[in-house]
Amino acid sequence: MSTHGDHGTAEDDKHSSVPRELLILYATETGTAEETADRIARECRRVRFHCRVQSMDTYSPETLISEHLVVFVVSTTGWGAEPRAMTSLWNMLLRSDLPDDLFEDMDFCVFGLGDTAYEKFCWPAKKLSRRMQSLGGHEICSRGEGDEQHRLGMDGALDPWIECLLEVLIQLYPLPHQQDNVPTGRPPSRVSFSNLASDALLNPDPLDEDTKFHTASVKCNRRITAEDWFQDVRHFEFSFEDDIKYNPGDVAVIHPCAAASEVDSFLVTMGWANVADDFFTIEHTMLDQTLPDHLPTIVSLRILFTRYLDFNAVPRRSFFRLLRYFTTDELECEKLDDFVSIEGADVQDELYDYCQRVKRTTWEVLSEFRSARIPREYVFDLFPPLRPREFSIASSIELHPREIHLCIAIVRYRTKLKIHRKGVCTSYLSGLKSGDTLRIGLRKGFISLPTDLNTPVVCVGPGTGIAPMRAVIEQRIHEGHTNTTLYFGCRSAHKDQHYHSEWESHAEEHKLRYHVACSRDGPEGVKRTYVQDLMKRDAQHIWTMLGQQRGILIISGSSNKMPAAVREVVRGAVERFGRKSNAEAVEYVAAMEREGRLIEECWS
Repeated sequence: MSTHGDHGTAEDDKHSSVPRELLILYATETGTAEETADRIARECRRVRFHCRVQSMDTYSPETLISEHLVVFVVSTTGWGAEPRAMTSLWNMLLRSDLPDDLFEDMDFCVFGLGDTAYEKFCWPAKKLSRRMQSLGGHEICSRGEGDEQHRLGMDGALDPWIECLLEVLIQLYPLPHQQDNVPTGRPPSRVSFSNLASDALLNPDPLDEDTKFHTASVKCNRRITAEDWFQDVRHFEFSFEDDIKYNPGDVAVIHPCAAASEVDSFLVTMGWANVADDFFTIEHTMLDQTLPDHLPTIVSLRILFTRYLDFNAVPRRSFFRLLRYFTTDELECEKLDDFVSIEGADVQDELYDYCQRVKRTTWEVLSEFRSARIPREYVFDLFPPLRPREFSIASSIELHPREIHLCIAIVRYRTKLKIHRKGVCTSYLSGLKSGDTLRIGLRKGFISLPTDLNTPVVCVGPGTGIAPMRAVIEQRIHEGHTNTTLYFGCRSAHKDQHYHSEWESHAEEHKLRYHVACSRDGPEGVKRTYVQDLMKRDAQHIWTMLGQQRGILIISGSSNKMPAAVREVVRGAVERFGRKSNAEAVEYVAAMEREGRLIEECWS
């Protein structure tokens, strides 16, 4: 796995004189890459490296040339796209005027996070690795590729990759004489707390002072699926006093709050109920570890677990490794030792069966390991941040000034243990009433619409994938376009055909071509019809719009088989009606993506 063997004596001399400092740059969409960067930084302490952990979107790309040792941690978005946080750095690296020896004094390595359910698995990490090498950088450790589909999630690839990285660092950057590796033991907490008087004044809420967020008032929270339907999908409307601006495809960022009743019960489980409302100050002591966004300096445990820390997340292996230090019961300690062992497939299966397969939460684990007594200073090390959630905006600002509309499925399901689960953010949103206020941020999306009235747009958005399509369609109708086609998919025409009256009205006015596949409405035994089946029947028209008229295809929705099936239909239309070979049709679809004429906004 190591790739450092070609450095030679001159390189060894160079390494012996540099400080033991390491920069970890991460680019994340959901927070997993940030947690991974924290983990790498903690492990690098073992070989006495001081790490700086920083998001790529807060790092000045021009200063990269001055770094001597960098670890890149990169997630994957959509159909192989780089995370938005990586855009500025990546654009700088793609400049054609950069010399091919720009990073000749830099050692680097890359760990990618992806999902093999996607064809372009860990694509941004692969591209970054190749580009850094082409600019003279020395890749000291083979690229790591974490797979969400692995039984242990990202840890399945991360654990062995970290061990390889540490071995390489020790060889390239030997420890000074009379210094050994840092002994393994309980790591220090990333923060320290100082108690405050009960009447202490709280600091202003950092979220209220963030100019990227705006105060929204709930105007509408309406269920749009039938009352007797198994899935609760809501249409939300939020109004703003600020003159907000956004484009179709942009996303709303919402920080959720955990349910008060669940927070109360959790604090009782932890033995913190009597001190839950005691205020204390937070001092960030281990600067190689990150803290949640918008964290105030004065908090209580109740505030932390309501807004900033997630006790309902499924824990990773590193959680069990740290929990071992706070557990005293002999049987519980043995079980934790088994979970964190890195030897044998049976051990991996045991942790997978206990945790990942049944989606057992951190709270549930702690309810079973009853001897564990966690010092409050370690809450940031054991519990992941309660991340903000992003939702595609389902409205055009041109038609709805100072408003944002969202189309959201309320997450409720049962685990393999028959335990009911609720999504933290969607549960929070479902409970909002008219007039309630919250802060909502805006982030740029990946959709870019043509300005030429003659350029057609084909939208494929089954389920709640309709959200960004509604924004696109409203915007195009407002601008006078009449060559927009929507392929929508649902199960039942009368139960979950979201916004059907709008689409039918637009179609009657010849502003939209509307096709709907209702997969469960057909007779028993007959093959179900999905959006890709409708597109296949329209293959000649698909070629006319996307080939002859060089239109744009936008795909949105779940990242199951649908996106790949839609691409295959397009490839078939190009081959059949564009009179191209199979290889030429494959390349045509790939070129559409490179040119920004095939846009995918999908999620797992």
